[in-house]
Amino acid sequence: MEAYKEEPQQVVEGWELHKKSKKPANATERIENILQEYGLSKNEAKVYLYLALSKERKAGEISEALKLHRTDTYRTLQDLEKKGIVSSVFEKPLKFIATPFDRAVDALIEAKKLRIQRLERKRQSLMELWRSLPKPEPKEQGREVFQILEGEEQIDLKATEIIQNAQQQIRVYASEEDLPRFYHSGFMEKLEKLSKKKLDIKFLTSDSPKSRFFTEKIKLLNKRIAPPETAAPSFILADQKQLLFMIRKISGAKRRKIACPKITALWTNYEAFIKALSALFNQLWNCKTK
Repeated sequence: MEAYKEEPQQVVEGWELHKKSKKPANATERIENILQEYGLSKNEAKVYLYLALSKERKAGEISEALKLHRTDTYRTLQDLEKKGIVSSVFEKPLKFIATPFDRAVDALIEAKKLRIQRLERKRQSLMELWRSLPKPEPKEQGREVFQILEGEEQIDLKATEIIQNAQQQIRVYASEEDLPRFYHSGFMEKLEKLSKKKLDIKFLTSDSPKSRFFTEKIKLLNKRIAPPETAAPSFILADQKQLLFMIRKISGAKRRKIACPKITALWTNYEAFIKALSALFNQLWNCKTK
């Protein structure tokens, strides 16, 4: 990193080498993706990271280096200043510098926390306003519906909701791609706690070294490895009434460019779909490998 702190021309050359080198390029893409999860737009993440790896830069230099339109560059810099992670240098021509990376990340986290606190404080007044509104007549129960969820946070919340509302039975099939996320997000820990309440819980995963590694750590009595060559998306069934079905939309061309594709899931109470997935689970369960 010291190489970036010398003469401006050397910094630019270092950035270009940084972008051409495969390993650092992959790292910057991952950092940009994570910064977007922290609330930055794609352009904001790119501009901030460029500045963080450089010294002070003029807007024109940033625009040229990142191949952004000048208008977009100025707008992005203004937005980053409002977020407190970029500053202007009082010189002519005007230059910009990045807040040190660790302080910038802390600032983005604190901003998220403050927003949540404000929303929590407004909850009571929001509920009072809602109760004051006239309501439509309740629709008849038992209708079959579906819901599309996008992003890990929304999917994890829905997964937690349906297993915690389960009264009798939970079935989980986790693919090799999703099992680490299930484990690290705390979902598997929630399943372990529910198993102590005498719910009928069965857990199934694909056959791979990674899946076996995580399965050994899971403290569930009813857990099995699916037959080799099983290639099914992850899904969760609760009481034969609710289904959460994972979808990964990514083509072969995009797979080379996106390290962590955004996942999508389908939630439904559609009886025919639930029966089909339940039959698949039972078939895989009864064809256990160990």
